[in-house]
Amino acid sequence: MNNKTTNVRYLAQLALLAAIEVVMKLMGLGSVPVGPLYMSFLTVPIAVGAMTMGPTAGAILGGVFGCVSFKDALAGGGMTGMFFQISPINTFVLCVVMRVLMGWCVGLLFRVLRRVDRKKSWSYFVGAMSAPLLNTIFFMGYIVLVFYKTDFVQERVATLGVANPLSFVVALVGVQGLIEIIVGCAVGGVLARAVASFLGHRAPVKAE
Repeated sequence: MNNKTTNVRYLAQLALLAAIEVVMKLMGLGSVPVGPLYMSFLTVPIAVGAMTMGPTAGAILGGVFGCVSFKDALAGGGMTGMFFQISPINTFVLCVVMRVLMGWCVGLLFRVLRRVDRKKSWSYFVGAMSAPLLNTIFFMGYIVLVFYKTDFVQERVATLGVANPLSFVVALVGVQGLIEIIVGCAVGGVLARAVASFLGHRAPVKAE
């Protein structure tokens, strides 16, 4: 297959996954409000793209996720809306840059896992699980790094009755994060394996 055909297929699949990401968000299928945060399943298309198309695709799809999340911040929704009032630039990094980094890392991690998983069985599920896990780590990590000392977060800390940043993250994310990881692992792993099987375990690789 020549490079032109490969690139067209790559772009078509990338556009399809990006569209799924946006539609899930617009229809409320990808984010469920839980307190000040959202239980998000928008990492599933990112995991599928990162594992079947590579780290660059994962980063691009992560950027799409970040942009729809940043739109909520602009609209004043949830915790990110409050952060936007404190620092628009840091909120952009939180919503967009952290998601780009997450998608890229999922793709890199899966490349390593695939070399170890010779039967190509469990690596898809571990890779899919890494998407919501890394999303939580990067997102909450940046909140702690940049916004933890703000009055808004300190009010949350007092309400939750926690003593340090780690316990704050655990108390805030809690069961929500665990559900995201379980669903992401199961759904993302099954979809990624199905797509890889359809492609004959050959991702439509674009030079990265």
